[in-house]
Amino acid sequence: MDGGQSREDSLKAWNVRDWLRLTIGLLVSVIALWLFAGITEDVINHGSITELDLTVLQWLQARNTLPGVRIFWAVTLLGSPVFIAVLAVVVAVVLARRQQSLVMAGWSVALVGSALLERVLKLSIRRPRPDFAAQFLYDSSYSFPSGHAMNSLVAYGMLAYILVTCWARHRAAQIAIIVCAALLILAIGFSRLYLGVHYLSDVAAGFAAGIFWLSICITGVEVGRASARRSAAQGS
Repeated sequence: MDGGQSREDSLKAWNVRDWLRLTIGLLVSVIALWLFAGITEDVINHGSITELDLTVLQWLQARNTLPGVRIFWAVTLLGSPVFIAVLAVVVAVVLARRQQSLVMAGWSVALVGSALLERVLKLSIRRPRPDFAAQFLYDSSYSFPSGHAMNSLVAYGMLAYILVTCWARHRAAQIAIIVCAALLILAIGFSRLYLGVHYLSDVAAGFAAGIFWLSICITGVEVGRASARRSAAQGS
């Protein structure tokens, strides 16, 4: 009885902003999942998006240059598994030292979960890489969805969330962080197209899957932080 009453009091303690964040997070996740499902269905059934894939791939490959390849190769390294892994450890250490255990848990779950989800999706769809991919890949892997697009969106999106909520206090700084993260994510996604290692639908699906998972992770952290604030307020 006491446990049920405690849960009821906790729910009543949530304010409108907490419920709004939860609703928006779930809504974004549902929309992203719907987009991913639509792209996946079109790819599996060789729909119109696959024709667009070939058109974009051939157009970019006909116009890329050696300086452009060098630039976007450097950009694509920022979304590589090795770089993301190093970033994950550095951020986790900083959060641990600052005793941000909840945020650190959210950060860890976001990145590990994204890598596992990408692996499962690739093995489920098993889409071959474009012919141009061989010159840039050292091992064989499937094309759909783009792991660089998905994992970089989750990593840099989560990092932007952490910086905005735990560090940046001024609105201008928060906007700058979000814009920089968005531009970097888009640049990494475009680099995969420019280098010819992914189709357009691979990158789009990677972004959709990344948004889905990122939204779930941020929503989970926000729910945890709201519950912690309420518990602290009730205990004081």
